[in-house]
Amino acid sequence: MNELKGLHHVTAITSSAEKIYEFFTGVLGIRLVKKTVNQDDIKTYHLFFSDDVGSPGTDMTFFDFPSIPKGIHGNNEISKTSFRVPSDAALDYWIKRFDKYEVKHTGIQEWFGKKTVSFTDFDDQSYQLISDQSNEGVASGTPWQKGPVPLEYAITGLGPIFIRTSNFDYLKKLMEEVLLFRVLDSHESYHLFEMGEGGNGAQVIVEHNTTLPQAQQGFGTVHHVAFRVNDRSELKDWQKRLQAFNIPNSGYVERYYFGSLYARLAPHILFEFATDGPGFMEDEPYETLGEKLSLPPFLEEKREQIESIVRSINTVRSTLTFEKEYL
Repeated sequence: MNELKGLHHVTAITSSAEKIYEFFTGVLGIRLVKKTVNQDDIKTYHLFFSDDVGSPGTDMTFFDFPSIPKGIHGNNEISKTSFRVPSDAALDYWIKRFDKYEVKHTGIQEWFGKKTVSFTDFDDQSYQLISDQSNEGVASGTPWQKGPVPLEYAITGLGPIFIRTSNFDYLKKLMEEVLLFRVLDSHESYHLFEMGEGGNGAQVIVEHNTTLPQAQQGFGTVHHVAFRVNDRSELKDWQKRLQAFNIPNSGYVERYYFGSLYARLAPHILFEFATDGPGFMEDEPYETLGEKLSLPPFLEEKREQIESIVRSINTVRSTLTFEKEYL
């Protein structure tokens, strides 16, 4: 059984597709590589932000479900998403950048020997930057070459994902025995798990918490986290493994940009297993990724209907020039 390779993507919920587009591209300097719709709810945008070429392990995606209430942070949720930056010095740059754009942040902290900065967006979605200064393991991605952030400081991919749970022993057993994670370290109520080659791109931090009320999903919260597998054959192996442990799962789901398998291994926490390919350049060239409304083939026949439902968002950047912002 091949181990999971690392983090594939994180999908969250936003109150505004327009505002999250401006925040991710303009403030965080992460490229929009795909503008599409939720394949199960065509009234909802699905935006994919990733590295310069849409590499697996670098993207965070957002739904903007109509009329959904604000989420409530609490127990039994994927509580924070991390992004990797090249060095400790990069964090100094990001402190200045967050101050300039009035982004709430904690200042520089340390988690399991790595320098970090935690911050939130306009929906109170929780994020963290983590330094790759002394990191080893899964390689990160390529920063957005034409974005506003200097390349030596820019975000390159996903870092450790935080999960908060009231039943740590149960989740630990599942992560070790079913998902083949290994525990690297623990500090008070936080436990560092790792998969595959390890490093920042292949880690999950689990917080054991018995005091907070149950989290409620809505905008400002994470919908699910996905882990990397090579291809559909490996995805089938993971489906068999879940079935061997009597864990209900979705079966294979064709997402066009990758293949998927979903399972709720713990209450309120949805895990996805996703293939590395075929990727985001199947239907758009590199130069204009994310600029048009892209639809998978099975939705293409509904394009006219979908375009009449979802509002137009201008995401054209190939005609613009972003000056690198040195602070």
